[in-house]
Amino acid sequence: MSNAKIQTTATPEQLLYADILEKGMFFGLALMIVTFILYLTGIMSPAVPLDQIAGYWALPVKQYLAAINANFLHLAHPPTGWVWTTLLAKGDFLNFLPVAILGGVTVVCYLAIIPGLFKRGDKAYAIMAIAEVLILSLAASGLLSAGGH
Repeated sequence: MSNAKIQTTATPEQLLYADILEKGMFFGLALMIVTFILYLTGIMSPAVPLDQIAGYWALPVKQYLAAINANFLHLAHPPTGWVWTTLLAKGDFLNFLPVAILGGVTVVCYLAIIPGLFKRGDKAYAIMAIAEVLILSLAASGLLSAGGH
């Protein structure tokens, strides 16, 4: 066994990260419940009528997107990538918003802790946090694609 001191308390950055993550998670979850209720009750009309959605479930994603575009959306191209943001007035597409928020909370957490890491002199972790923000942002941007999806 080594003589290395084991850290038993969280750093300020870890606490800040956890606090933002908790608030973002609760906000995303609450928004998910609200948008789902708006969708199910018909307060916001969906792009694909509820009584017809089950007929599309068996389709692979590309065929599903092409079918709902041809039958309901009538866009120049099927809604891939961030195109869903232009369809937020439709109840079924509005449900994507809380999912995107939940996925983006991690980036916000990293951005929040970077100044504290530099202030504490923890340059290696700060650089890793910056790299994480850049990688996650690039992945979410849709600029890169792989696999044929």
